[in-house]
Amino acid sequence: MTEEETRALFTRSDGRYLFARWGRPIVPVVFGVEEATLGVVKGAIEAVVALAGHRMAETDPELGANFMMFFLRDWRELLDVPDLDRLIPELGDLVQRLEAAEANQYRVFRFDAEGGIRACFAFVRMDAELSAVPAEVLALNQAMQAILLWSDMAFTDRSALARAQGGATILRPEVAGLIRAAYDPVLPVMAQDVAHALRLSARVQGSRDT
Repeated sequence: MTEEETRALFTRSDGRYLFARWGRPIVPVVFGVEEATLGVVKGAIEAVVALAGHRMAETDPELGANFMMFFLRDWRELLDVPDLDRLIPELGDLVQRLEAAEANQYRVFRFDAEGGIRACFAFVRMDAELSAVPAEVLALNQAMQAILLWSDMAFTDRSALARAQGGATILRPEVAGLIRAAYDPVLPVMAQDVAHALRLSARVQGSRDT
């Protein structure tokens, strides 16, 4: 992955470069799935966190759970979730925007004083398109989308996932390498300077050369 490709994955549609990774252990909780699917989703989160070399925990001292994933059939179901409006300001306006856009997924991030990710709320509306996606594929993609603050334009022209020999779905090797490099302790948890993309790309290349 070149420096230009790396930079594009963290350059937002308004032209700003913005990178952030988790600054604390991840504590996931999943709503709206059956018990069998719950194991698949949590397994995908654990796999991506392990790939990053990051940590998970049993509880977050501030929020209890800091990575909340909601699966639903209609956006208006969010309005019935107790206390969600305290976590997501202007929840009603957000639901209206998602309905108008006919969106099927949305993520809200919260950040700590250093700019690192301290919470992620992921909403997945199971429309006809997503209902046709195998649970393990959907779960892996959602875990990948939450492990870093990607650009709002990232992966719009090419999926981050690939099919391995034997048929299993995996992260594309260059995306997996980028996630590992992004959690290098030498790098900051948040960056707004495009020079960060050069450092990140160099670490991805260095890991391939060793």
